[in-house]
Amino acid sequence: MEAEEFTHVLDTVRSFVRNEVVPAEDEIEKSDQIPAHIKEAAADMGLFGFAIPEEYGGLGVTMTEEAQLVMELGWTTPSFRSMFGTNNGIAGQVLVNAGTEAQKERFLPGLAAGELVASFALTESEAGSDPSGLRTKAVRDGDCYILNGQKRFITNADQSDLLMVFARTGDTGSPAQDISVFVVDTKSEGVTVSARDEKMGQRGASTSEIYFDDVRVPADRLVGEVEGEGYVTAMRSLTKGRLHIAALCVGLSRRLLQESLEHATTTTQGGTVLSDFQFVQGMLAEMEAESYAGAAMVMKAAKEWDEGTDRRMAPSSAKLFCTEMVGRAADTAVQIHGGTGYMRSVPVERFYRDARLFRLYEGTSEIQKIIIAKQLVKSMK
Repeated sequence: MEAEEFTHVLDTVRSFVRNEVVPAEDEIEKSDQIPAHIKEAAADMGLFGFAIPEEYGGLGVTMTEEAQLVMELGWTTPSFRSMFGTNNGIAGQVLVNAGTEAQKERFLPGLAAGELVASFALTESEAGSDPSGLRTKAVRDGDCYILNGQKRFITNADQSDLLMVFARTGDTGSPAQDISVFVVDTKSEGVTVSARDEKMGQRGASTSEIYFDDVRVPADRLVGEVEGEGYVTAMRSLTKGRLHIAALCVGLSRRLLQESLEHATTTTQGGTVLSDFQFVQGMLAEMEAESYAGAAMVMKAAKEWDEGTDRRMAPSSAKLFCTEMVGRAADTAVQIHGGTGYMRSVPVERFYRDARLFRLYEGTSEIQKIIIAKQLVKSMK
């Protein structure tokens, strides 16, 4: 994408988020739904396919451009980004990275246009941050596979048309060889999507359990039409997603700082404006410094991703730092607001609940530390 064109996209998204989505945050929180007009506008702007290649109808942004775009999306409720996050991210990237040309042509244009919603069906009760323990199985039966199993915490499952389902197709004991991924129609016979989970935060973004009971999946729905590629495909999608989430956390930290500044400079305590107190100044300064550090980290990691020089340790480092950082920012924002920050009518209370999830999904902070440490040790051999 040309620089001028991307600048226009960025400006358009920034304006839309701040003028249209932010005013709807309370409605989204109460209804647990994204308003239809916001969804339609997001599709018209190309947000359902910004990370999908242009030849399949997407915007085809680089990782550096994606990071900048996602920081703008982070200014508002995370559920807005979640609405099209799976199409661009962990689900859509399965097809971008590993699909056959026929599979890409069949599914990606619909995802990019927002006509189809895809979900990434990997997590199970005994396979979360480490997918090697998944139990869902797919057994070849003629020109189909018979799929049985259960998934949990699947984002957008109740709205999805397509599921990227990871299942065991082998029993060698090696996840890198035994796991495959399939494109499954959500309405297929034998697929059951449960009611929405009741979550701590991020209302407006849905997760659900999915059950597969003898689901017949055509063999041409095996992604890449090669068995045993699912584990590597999942890791590749998740790694890119970690950098995406890091950028989102930077955007949210900026919103938290802005809310805190507005409160601190307009609220008095004992006749003194809060921002005149050095303790409050110190908290604001720490929020700014950490947000700045997170942004610099994300942009460097994005550059290295685009160059192909580091697509493993840098995304994990950025995800670890930024998700922990935004948690501290949310906590500090509530502290600056005092008792008011504990009230449901205040944005920082909502963001405090929303931010907690970032340290868990797409690889917990502990998993990121393991990845980083392994890469460090490996570099010494």
